[in-house]
Amino acid sequence: MSRKRWHLLGLFTAVGALAVGIVTVPASAAGGVGAAFSKGSDWGTGYEGKYTINNGSGATLPSWTVEFDLPSGAKIASLWDGSYTASGQHVTVKNTWNGNVGNGSSVSFGFNVSYSGTYSAPANCKLNGGSCDAGGGTPTTTPTQPTTTPTTPTTPTTPTTTTPPPPGGLKNVGYFVQWGVYGRNYHVKNIETSGSASKLTHINYAFGNVKNGQCTANDDPYADYQKTYDAAGSVDGVADTWDQPVAGNFNQLRKLKKLHPGLKVIWSFGGWTYSGGFGQASQNAAAFAQSCYNLLKDPRWADIWDGIDIDWEYPNACGLSCDTSGAAAYKNLMGALRAKFGSSFLITAAISADGSNGGKLDVADYGGAAQYIDWYNVMTYDYFGAWAAQGPTAPHSPLTSYNGIPTPGFYSDAAIQKLKSKGVPSSKLLLGIGFYGRGWTGVTQDAPGGTATGAAPGTYEAGIEDYKVLKNTCPSTGTIAGTAYAKCGSNWWSYDTPSTINGKMSYAKQQGLGGAFFWELTGDTTNGELITAMKNGLS
Repeated sequence: MSRKRWHLLGLFTAVGALAVGIVTVPASAAGGVGAAFSKGSDWGTGYEGKYTINNGSGATLPSWTVEFDLPSGAKIASLWDGSYTASGQHVTVKNTWNGNVGNGSSVSFGFNVSYSGTYSAPANCKLNGGSCDAGGGTPTTTPTQPTTTPTTPTTPTTPTTTTPPPPGGLKNVGYFVQWGVYGRNYHVKNIETSGSASKLTHINYAFGNVKNGQCTANDDPYADYQKTYDAAGSVDGVADTWDQPVAGNFNQLRKLKKLHPGLKVIWSFGGWTYSGGFGQASQNAAAFAQSCYNLLKDPRWADIWDGIDIDWEYPNACGLSCDTSGAAAYKNLMGALRAKFGSSFLITAAISADGSNGGKLDVADYGGAAQYIDWYNVMTYDYFGAWAAQGPTAPHSPLTSYNGIPTPGFYSDAAIQKLKSKGVPSSKLLLGIGFYGRGWTGVTQDAPGGTATGAAPGTYEAGIEDYKVLKNTCPSTGTIAGTAYAKCGSNWWSYDTPSTINGKMSYAKQQGLGGAFFWELTGDTTNGELITAMKNGLS
């Protein structure tokens, strides 16, 4: 099958972070407004910090600015839930979406600091030009004035924090590709025999198509619901019959859910190849939502689906084709789906991870659409690959930036922080992991940044290979920006390993994300070692 998923669009060096407890610098107990610093994890060369702005003034605080000084040798590595500037060691942080703080309420912003030598806390804190001790900051409104009304669609109605979700609540979502039953010989039963089913919280079934402004399942009905399985190939060991109304992947997923009652299955629409129809669909979002509802609620298979996933690559931007539907189209489409399916049906979306200024995340209203979705699958992979045939070689799924990165903003942490700045709650962001590598040939340099002559050979297409193959044919020779790379002969590959996945899962928990997801099941080993690493890392 030729339905490739190329997400041209990583997260923080694998942090072996050791939690050292929370160290808090309290504000005064007096009334007024104040800002308190707290320190979380510290891994010896960096730490996670947070300032919490508390308003006990009796009035609404419509905006805030926090200033502080870092000691020599320390600098901000990343910051979320605020925007910052640094002049030498002096850092100034201003509110983004979370500026309006009602009386008796609090908001916070978090950040990572890299440092050398001995840890020292920030000093000389100021809130709105005054002391950070409660009573030092001065509210700029009075109790008789109305609360400021949000004026942009990206401003959420309720402030959120980066507090991690409760233990056990993190999602581990995997994509199952319908065409895997052909050349890859990967079936729903493999999810069970590999031990992966018990480690997943959700399966995304890829892909349904979007044609003539409607959801459709007519591109591969054989794989979806016609292919019959004998007893040996069936999830529960019971053979299909020739006359049953639903067979194929759909029926096997139904059987898998019966074995794992907590497992949820979501039907995904779009992807790299099938995204061309979303522009037309957005012109009549209500009709599109109705068509999707009719399809998923078809009595033949309504019991299988717990949600719908929209994989539009990319709204108001270019993927395989270019879309010009406008910045509001995405929010309108997601709003129509939520209105039709109601509050109890899962609505998720796979989205770009372009963290660059003015990139794909800046041209559609992902912040405004977040109110309608349960979570975003942020496709933090495919940043770099052999479509740049002569290189430079670069990891396709970097967690953070690094010296020599070919494109600024093409790394996971940049995307996560950008989405947070647009008002997307941390708990609605899932970090993406690729179960494959991308590679070049004609490479002489082991470290990233080398030249190449073209794409490295792969089993199904040049320049891409499953992890289960690469772990044996081209083992990792180094790591950079939280992911692995390998050079074998003249071939150079980048991919994630159980070790780098563990680091990325630590990042996801540190950032308070809702969990992680991966593309896709066929790339893992027969005993599911990458899924196991994700599960263990999220536990």
